[in-house]
Amino acid sequence: MSDHLLVFFLMAAAMAFIVGLAKGGLGGTLGALATPMMALVMPADQVIGLVLPVLMVADVFAISLHWKKWNSKHILLLLPGAIVGITIGTFVIIDAPTEVLRRILGIIILLFGLYKLVEKRLFQAIVYQSRNWHGAVAGVIAGFSSSLAHIGSPPVSIYLLMQEVTPEIFIGTSALFFGIVNLIKVPYYIYARQFDWPAVWSIAWLLPLVPLGVVAGKWLSQRVNRQQFERIIIATLMILAAMLLLT
Repeated sequence: MSDHLLVFFLMAAAMAFIVGLAKGGLGGTLGALATPMMALVMPADQVIGLVLPVLMVADVFAISLHWKKWNSKHILLLLPGAIVGITIGTFVIIDAPTEVLRRILGIIILLFGLYKLVEKRLFQAIVYQSRNWHGAVAGVIAGFSSSLAHIGSPPVSIYLLMQEVTPEIFIGTSALFFGIVNLIKVPYYIYARQFDWPAVWSIAWLLPLVPLGVVAGKWLSQRVNRQQFERIIIATLMILAAMLLLT
């Protein structure tokens, strides 16, 4: 096996396990590492199609863990906007050169990291009045960023937290929403020719790492210092964003 293939498979194995950890309870901040990690070892226009099947496997376990612990009203408010966002994002993918997509991915990762840094202060500063159209706006942004980088959690998190849902409903609603969004992305990605099927099949044997990650994530979520853990992940995201933008 060449050094390049070895690095590719090691990175793919880490990506599959990290996706499982995130879906198991360690949160979307950790899951945001998956796409930029793979973008370091393969072209950006092939990464999102490779990561999506792994996410879909993880979605099955995440939805099962939080079965019926969601708010259907919020999902229905978010989904129409998400479809619009995915549609726009798909046309960006089709038209943008690989190097431009790499830069866009870096920018999205950077913005995500910056958002996580100010998240708590943001919520403290906002005086919020709920409106149904807020779900549509959050859905558009989530669908767009999810189609380009599989990172749609910030707008959905902001929207759900502003609705003052319980932690259980927050996690369950997020799990089902992104499970549906990832299914919706499949025909769009097929249209945009984002699936490199030989590459997808080449990592299929790594998929058992996803449920292992889910189990480990559920166990670790009750034992790690979440604040310190988040800081480490945000710092890692910033480094990955810089590498995507500057190299």
